[in-house]
Amino acid sequence: MSRKTILLMAVVTGVIVANLNFIQPIENLIATDFGISKAVVGMLAMITQLGYALGLLLIVPLGDIFNRYRLIQFMMILSIISLLLAFLSPNATIFAIATALIGITSVAPQIIIPYAGYLAPPLQRGKVLGIVLSGLLTGILLSRSFSGLLGSIMPWQDIYLIAAGIDLIFLVIVNRFLPRDERGHQDLRYWPVIKTLPKLFASQKALRSSAINGFCMFGMSNVLWSTLAFYLAAQYNLGSNVAGLLGLLGIAGVLVAPWVGTLVDERSPRLTIGLSMIFSGVAFVIFWLIGAWLIGLVIGIILLDLGTQFSQVSNQAIVQSLNRKESSRNNSIFMFSYFLGGSFGTLFATWAWSHFGWIGVCLVALVFLIIAIGDHFIIGEPEKLNREA
Repeated sequence: MSRKTILLMAVVTGVIVANLNFIQPIENLIATDFGISKAVVGMLAMITQLGYALGLLLIVPLGDIFNRYRLIQFMMILSIISLLLAFLSPNATIFAIATALIGITSVAPQIIIPYAGYLAPPLQRGKVLGIVLSGLLTGILLSRSFSGLLGSIMPWQDIYLIAAGIDLIFLVIVNRFLPRDERGHQDLRYWPVIKTLPKLFASQKALRSSAINGFCMFGMSNVLWSTLAFYLAAQYNLGSNVAGLLGLLGIAGVLVAPWVGTLVDERSPRLTIGLSMIFSGVAFVIFWLIGAWLIGLVIGIILLDLGTQFSQVSNQAIVQSLNRKESSRNNSIFMFSYFLGGSFGTLFATWAWSHFGWIGVCLVALVFLIIAIGDHFIIGEPEKLNREA
């Protein structure tokens, strides 16, 4: 793989995944505009994550059947249409439908990631996936900053229109420069492929462990990001622009991702998964004890994003080392669990904020962490990646 190809995959992955996170810093604005409660707008954010999880389960496995070059572009077109629907939504009901469709159709990154793993040399798979996942994390953190800042100077609906325009530009770039899929169309049928998902999950210990860890680590991440805008407004009387700026602290995770990939290649994914839990756990201890001060939030966000990135890169390297012929299905299972955890994190954190405030939010994160630790010691991750897949 050339550096240009890897960079293209990283950038496109970040641009598309950004669609999922525009809603988080502008939840207060949406609640005010549509006249709905914070709990309801929190449900809208959860719907986006659930839609994405559904797309991961039912659409991403198509990467093992169809030409991935064409499938990626088809999903980008559907994503652009969903963003335009969000822009035009006249009420909360239509916007809820749009957010669900945005989630379902924004799965192209999860077709690109196994494609990158398929193209990468086995000894460099972790490093290549680390770079592509840097693009993913960059998209997530910049989307929050993009959305929060623009939401402070223009109608929040315009954010979705601008995003649709950006996605259209990258659709043209992908059509021109993304590598063609040499496999072409595979002689597989959709429903038989979907029916193999439970068997793949049950038969692969490493996949089960990665799925549970991803569920918990992304759940912890969304516990913070789904309630941060509410906390900033209540504690500091700050708006969406500050929530967006705090998202830029995730640049630490972007910078370390290639290094994490190299560490996974040369040392052990079990080591890096352990570090991910330490970073995320310490982050929420800081949120709990000194989250009332802005410096506490800053330090905690940096640690949490590091923990999320360590987990994501490590688990993707494990999953993509299992079986190249089943890479899209394995990725589908992992990422379905990953974003299912994110949606539950959003749901439970929003509920906890409404009933118990910031302490309740931190307790929800603690539950996710306990489950992750149990998975780490009971099921466990491999000490080394499979180089023969």
